[in-house]
Amino acid sequence: MELTNTPETYVPSIDSDGNYVDCVPKIKNGLYCPCGSRKDKVYENATKFTSHIKSQSHKKWIATLNQNKANYYKEMILNKELLENQKKIIMRLENELKNKDVVINFLSEQMRLSKNSQNGTIDLLDFSS
Repeated sequence: MELTNTPETYVPSIDSDGNYVDCVPKIKNGLYCPCGSRKDKVYENATKFTSHIKSQSHKKWIATLNQNKANYYKEMILNKELLENQKKIIMRLENELKNKDVVINFLSEQMRLSKNSQNGTIDLLDFSS
């Protein structure tokens, strides 16, 4: 099995006015641009990526980001709330799972002890409390 480096996802910079602008980052393991002009295209070097950001489809994507800044902020707030709720749910489920593991281990031990003392016959109704 061969290890591969995952390309980073391009994120435009923000200028002093709060607008998204293109800035060519240092490219180590390739760079994926989410603008959608070339699906799954990975740019291996700055020259190729610089050429890409000059394309009309990429420029249109930057313009769309700038037009929808307020919507992206609202979406980020909603995603933060969702993430916190999911963390709480996961924590609750993990606690339930731990409790059930304790019960299973306890009942398994009870069955083992009961089996040893009753010559192999077990009445499962004895454990239903």
